[in-house]
Amino acid sequence: MLPMKPTVGLAASSNKLSVQPLAIGRQCPHRNVHRALQGTKTGSRVVVLNAVSGNRPDLRSEAERLIDSIQSAGGPGDEHDGDDESVNTSSMQESLAKLQQQVQQLSKDIDAQYAQCFSGLTVTIQPSNEEGQPTTRTFDSMDEASFAQIGRAEPGVMTALLAEKEEKDAAGWRAFQAQVRPLKLRRGQLEREAQELSTAISEAAQIMASKGERAARGAAAAAAAFPSGTAAGPAAGAAGRTVRVVLVTGFESFNVDLYTQAAARVKTLAPNIQISVFSDRDVTANKEKVATALDGADIFFGSLLFDYDQVEWLRERVMKVPVRLVFESALELMGCTKVGSFNMAPGAGGEKKGPPPVVKKVLSLFGSQREEDKMVGYLSFLKIGPSLLKWVPGQKAADLRNWLTVYSYWNQGGLSNVVSMFLYLVDAYAAPLPKGTGTATAAITAPVETPALGCLHPQYQGGKAYFTSPADYMKWYQREGPLRGTDAPIVGVLLYRKHVITEQPYIMQLVELMEQEGVIPVPIFINGVEAHTVVRDLLTTAHEQALIAKGQTAGISPTLKRDAIKVDAVVSTIGFPLVGGPAGTMEGGRQSEVAKAILAAKDVPYVVAAPLLIQDMASWSRDGVAGLQSVVLYSLPELDGAIDTVPLGGLCGNNIFLVPERVRKLAGRLRKWVGLRKKPASERKVAILVYGFPPGVGATGTAALLNVPKSLESLLAALHNEGYDLGKEWGKLAAAAAHAAEAGGAEPMPLGEAVVAALKAQEEQRAVSRGAPGVNALGSGQAAPYGIQPGAAEVSASQLKEWLTYPPDWGPTEWGPIPFLPDNDILVQRMEKQWGELRGYRGIMTSAAGNMVIPGLSAGNVFVGVQPLLGLEGDPMRLLFERDLTPHPQYAAFYKWLQHGFGADVVLHFGMHGTVEWLPGAPLGNTGFSWSDVLLGELPNVYVYACNNPSESIVAKRRGYGTIVSHNVPPYGRAGLYKQLAQLKDLISEYRETLQASGGHASSDATAMAGAAAAGAPATATSATAAGAAGAAGPKPKGAARALIAPILELMRQAGLQEDVPFIAQPGSELAARAAARAAKSAPPAPPPGSKALTGKAGAGGKKQQPAQPAAAPGGATIKTERPANAIDLDPEDADFIGDRDFEDYVSNVYMYLQTLENRLFSEGLHVLGAPPSKKSMSSYLTAYFDGALPDDALDVVADMPLASGLEEVRERLERAYRSTSLTASTSAPAPASTPANPAELAAGKLEEAVQIRNLLARNTEELSMVLHALAGGYVLPEAGGDLLRDGAGVLPTGRNIHALDPYRMPSAAAMERGAQAAQAILDAHREANSGAYPETVAINLWGLDAIKTKGESVAMVLHMVGAVPVKEGTGRIARFELVPLEELGRPRVDVLCNMSGIFRDSFQNVVELLDDLFQRAAAAKEPAHMNFIHKHAKGMEAKGLSNPAARLFSNPAGDYGSMVNERVGQGNWEDGDELGDTWAARNAFSFGRGGERGAARPEVLKALLSTTERVIQEVDSVEYGLTDIQEYYANTGALKRAAQVARGGKAPSVSIIEAFGKDTKPRELEDVLRLEYRSKLLNPRWARAMADQGSGGAYEISQRMTAMVGWGATAGFSEGWVWDQAAGTYALDQEMAAKLRKNNPQAFANVLKRMLEAAGRGMWEAKPEVIQKLRELYSEMDDELEGVAKRNEATARAGEAASKAAAAAAKKQ
Repeated sequence: MLPMKPTVGLAASSNKLSVQPLAIGRQCPHRNVHRALQGTKTGSRVVVLNAVSGNRPDLRSEAERLIDSIQSAGGPGDEHDGDDESVNTSSMQESLAKLQQQVQQLSKDIDAQYAQCFSGLTVTIQPSNEEGQPTTRTFDSMDEASFAQIGRAEPGVMTALLAEKEEKDAAGWRAFQAQVRPLKLRRGQLEREAQELSTAISEAAQIMASKGERAARGAAAAAAAFPSGTAAGPAAGAAGRTVRVVLVTGFESFNVDLYTQAAARVKTLAPNIQISVFSDRDVTANKEKVATALDGADIFFGSLLFDYDQVEWLRERVMKVPVRLVFESALELMGCTKVGSFNMAPGAGGEKKGPPPVVKKVLSLFGSQREEDKMVGYLSFLKIGPSLLKWVPGQKAADLRNWLTVYSYWNQGGLSNVVSMFLYLVDAYAAPLPKGTGTATAAITAPVETPALGCLHPQYQGGKAYFTSPADYMKWYQREGPLRGTDAPIVGVLLYRKHVITEQPYIMQLVELMEQEGVIPVPIFINGVEAHTVVRDLLTTAHEQALIAKGQTAGISPTLKRDAIKVDAVVSTIGFPLVGGPAGTMEGGRQSEVAKAILAAKDVPYVVAAPLLIQDMASWSRDGVAGLQSVVLYSLPELDGAIDTVPLGGLCGNNIFLVPERVRKLAGRLRKWVGLRKKPASERKVAILVYGFPPGVGATGTAALLNVPKSLESLLAALHNEGYDLGKEWGKLAAAAAHAAEAGGAEPMPLGEAVVAALKAQEEQRAVSRGAPGVNALGSGQAAPYGIQPGAAEVSASQLKEWLTYPPDWGPTEWGPIPFLPDNDILVQRMEKQWGELRGYRGIMTSAAGNMVIPGLSAGNVFVGVQPLLGLEGDPMRLLFERDLTPHPQYAAFYKWLQHGFGADVVLHFGMHGTVEWLPGAPLGNTGFSWSDVLLGELPNVYVYACNNPSESIVAKRRGYGTIVSHNVPPYGRAGLYKQLAQLKDLISEYRETLQASGGHASSDATAMAGAAAAGAPATATSATAAGAAGAAGPKPKGAARALIAPILELMRQAGLQEDVPFIAQPGSELAARAAARAAKSAPPAPPPGSKALTGKAGAGGKKQQPAQPAAAPGGATIKTERPANAIDLDPEDADFIGDRDFEDYVSNVYMYLQTLENRLFSEGLHVLGAPPSKKSMSSYLTAYFDGALPDDALDVVADMPLASGLEEVRERLERAYRSTSLTASTSAPAPASTPANPAELAAGKLEEAVQIRNLLARNTEELSMVLHALAGGYVLPEAGGDLLRDGAGVLPTGRNIHALDPYRMPSAAAMERGAQAAQAILDAHREANSGAYPETVAINLWGLDAIKTKGESVAMVLHMVGAVPVKEGTGRIARFELVPLEELGRPRVDVLCNMSGIFRDSFQNVVELLDDLFQRAAAAKEPAHMNFIHKHAKGMEAKGLSNPAARLFSNPAGDYGSMVNERVGQGNWEDGDELGDTWAARNAFSFGRGGERGAARPEVLKALLSTTERVIQEVDSVEYGLTDIQEYYANTGALKRAAQVARGGKAPSVSIIEAFGKDTKPRELEDVLRLEYRSKLLNPRWARAMADQGSGGAYEISQRMTAMVGWGATAGFSEGWVWDQAAGTYALDQEMAAKLRKNNPQAFANVLKRMLEAAGRGMWEAKPEVIQKLRELYSEMDDELEGVAKRNEATARAGEAASKAAAAAAKKQ
């Protein structure tokens, strides 16, 4: 139970703060109110100060400035005694009233915009069924609320209304969007500020009233510790000189009151001792007062101080203090320690001086043979060192003994120990105290010790005594524990010893709450560094004991105690790495292998759950878990395989409080995880979820890089073999169907595809309208023979309300001191605010009766369903404006039904990726109002994820409680050459051979060309320009060689290669004149206004409408990129006008470009979960990885040999092959086609590495076995996520719980080097193209995925552009980005607009803050404007009155993700590219950084930066996710380019692409990379065949790339006709391919056709009329086919319903 504290409120009739009764626990002190009011001046010179830093632009809100004004009126430390308990708040009230008035006015303005846009419109509304008639409706008036209500309640009306407005007044519709957007953004900002100010007023009242109570409690505590008569009063103390002690404490702010009480007691014992107490926040907020206290101080004491800026500031000042003690802090500050002759300063070479030899000998006695146990031995020495050192001679040993004694006082804690610590220090080193009875010296007692390790329980001697071991605790618990004799899960709980010995109330509360929730805790307190020894030696598990019983002890520690107790799970409330803990290294992963071995032996869930010790409740609720706190709770423990992290509470002021509701969540999740292990497989219920987004394009049953149908088939078979109940008919009917097929019947559809087909059928809306009976009546189609049954259900509105409502009696006791007390139906209120009253909701997947329908299939205890769509009906703009969205009712009902209806024991999200982890809520650190937390509830979540995406997987892990099981990526293939490209290469070779034979120049050029190709030098537009710009034409070749020029040019024209490798003509030459004449002749007339392609099935009149005729896109969608000067397209007729040398140079560059294309990698097909690579696939992986470092034939041998074969067997086989070839060469036998590699010549270590990687790849089977292990509640081994090509063996094997990197070590040294190289190459290329000028601003995309995989190369590019380098502190953590002096930099500082993905923003908050600090300092640097563009632009914006003009880090609103551009492109909801640029800008106008900069809307600053942006930079991190493979690139990079183009008045910036997956960091232009990707992937028959062979998932992947092609045309203006020509020929006009796609996934094939027609209709593609006609015919056929399927499904459903009713009637008669 939480301590019950009275709180205060604001009297309505007064402007003064006065005590008013409020509900207990309703408010938590606001951080700035607390800073202003928490401390008072006392006679003992105790100073506790906090404020907002003034060394940067004032970014505080109005509320924060007003609160801080209270502090300036009379803060702690002033000379008055602070008795005035009232503060004038009239200005606060006035400001709040003004804010509310502004919000009201903005709402009126918004209503006026709605009225102007929609009033007077008359729309025709189509009936919802075939029998109904169209109706009309006129809107006489409209406002925002009415508009939202229509969207919720009448989606059909909303659709008609928007369509009418777009058709009749497109310009007005766009104007409405442009005008309403900033109004809503501004209103939201003011509403949040008003709420903050209102909360601050209430909290100020609470703090003012509690000041007197806190002072009284401190005096009472001191009196209790030192009762009258135990020590002398002031008169008996030392009367010597004044001794000044300064104490600064960091991550133990919970001890500030203790130190304050101790200082007060010391003052009574020795009036000449003045102790000033500060927290680390004071070092930032009140530097002058801390500096004044340090000036002339005699003793400095610091503890748990880590912030780099604070440490550097303190280091500079404490060196003047004679005695300095710093414990468990940053190494730099600990190095300042000096006690007499003992100090910790490093030696001349940087090494520690250390103790004298005899002391080193003593220390060695406490060492350990294990590296991971050294810190534990060190703790043992700290405890008994003073006793041993008593006998060691020398002053340094004596001073070390004193240091150890002081450490012991501090480490043991408690008022008596701290008082003794201060007195001991002063007596020994500052001013000897009087001796004798009744003096201050008499108050110095030996340290009152508590055990370094022990267990406790509230019911054992009132919680005041400790058990010596977990074994003793369990003996007691089995006799007297509250849950003795039950089968409740037993959970080891690691507690921070400091919190136990200081009697933090939350400790006992945590134990009691866990027991109330049915969990038996084993609370073990430790210092932190010995956590791994406790888990390893004192705890055991059923799994570990079973291994011991079988004699399988290889992985079990010999130090395991015989009396180790069995636990079902382990929870750490400490965080940090398991090995090392908070007092060990902060270097993430240093001992993670040790931790993995320990936890794997236990094989139970390892969970980190703790109260926040660095953040307060308010900041957690407002911003989520941030900064170092996120590293402690998430990043570092994840390296050990920790799952299900739950923040349990946080700081209120300097006190730690729990949120009991969070403890209930933790206990509930623990029960469910343990239940999986205890429940037999045959009884476990598993819910398997696949995905179906976006709708209508064949996405159902797909996932990135994974063949879901085949993987699902493998999983179901594995579950059956493992003993799961899949129904009585499982397998029997399938065998019968297969037998029938063998007898000549129809071939049954594979199980996985049959399941996906059945799930797709359930999307039929007419069946859904009839509820679960209508969906179940559809049957399970061709999945029925396998024993799969329809399993749809439905949930009523009242049932959903019940599931979303907290118990009615919940109050402060359950919620703790969070910033507000929620109503028990808060979730329902929020949902109904968004979607309307649940009883009246008729929206996504609801029946006509108003029930939420849950479609799905069942097989015994296994449910297979499609995760609900995360969509918004009616108002597509709402996603742009609303931050507090909720999932729609059916989405919530689906997840709640899984738990309460189906009764699932575990949910399995199948592939990358779903949406539940992206739902609204805290960005990090789920609360009870985070929708992912609400909907997943207590359900264990096993999540199959691609191993190369540690970025998005950590969102699934952290926000979605996902236990990740990684799967491999598909094998790699080389693109090769095909069609015209292959013919062209052959023809060029023939040309050069013919020329050489005739005595031309080809021989030497061919040698150079081959050398360039061997070196991997790609042919680019730049190289082609240089080669083509030859001098005057030389002699022309004769004969056969000359005859080949025209065919070569014709093939280049057909392939569109002249865009890739342009020919540069001499100005004024005949070639230039011919090209100009052709261009003028073929120039089209001015295009008429274009219209959007119509692909809907029915128009207003009910007739089908074909896609529009091809027309030029409005708004410049077909803008061509700039080509090199004098570049021309050669025509075959130009053959006679090309000089000999010019053409030779030109085809040399073409040949090199073809080699670049030929050797590009791509993903070949999709991966099947748990399937080991075939020999061919294994060779592909190895060949791509070694990239020429080993010969292909050697890799083929490695891939072909059995897995049992090792390095020696491989070498022996290679030697046999080599000897055989040598023998053949010495005879007359024909020579082999190629010579096998000589093993003796192979690179050292490479062959061994190949064998290692082969063996790891073969362990793909562990993907499936680890899924089964996770479903059984086991521990999943962690591994770094990443890319085989880049990271090598470190990312293998798959089937692992992948994690990211330690964000405090980004960028790495290697990333800095590569990033700087790339950035410099970009600057060099820009200067070359711009007469030596530097770009003033570049925009760099910071994405979580590439940042993790490259260890921060994109961040390194930012630093290089600005001219900065990372600065590291002692443990290797990056603590600051320091500006390089201009004289050293030698060039201007380039301004950088950093566009952050939501994942980067949330996962690397420390990097965001460091970058913001860098930009603020760069903007404030006193440097010439022409040498510092950041300073120049900031000053310009400041002159315009913009706030925070140094803001450079922009993203989506806090807690929100995505630009929404891809959604608009996918829906066809756009007119021109400028709209998409505006959408991007609206979604990314939110600034992040230090202090309160947590998503502040700054559209003006963003626009100003865009207006100076000359180049956009994007890093591509993997082969699998290229620019053309996923939607995110065009939706961000392309849309960012378009937004900058709009801001620059139509002038588009250039875009540089860095392909970071290769060794080369050379940048390419966007258009060049798009051409390379399209040629090597989408248009490549090898890629196309491999993907089409993957069934429905492969067809969907092809379909999505077509949508992305439209996206690139829409945003970046890339619309080269040859791409669309070849795409149509490959996928639509090729009958065999079209038939395969049509069969595998009709919806996906329809989307392929739709996008081609859309491209033609929008003017992106000038297709031939006959091609358009054929595409229309195919699309019409697909339209009819899909409609026919829907009608057949409806007929089946009706027949099924009728049969069910008849059967029910017959049964009733019987």
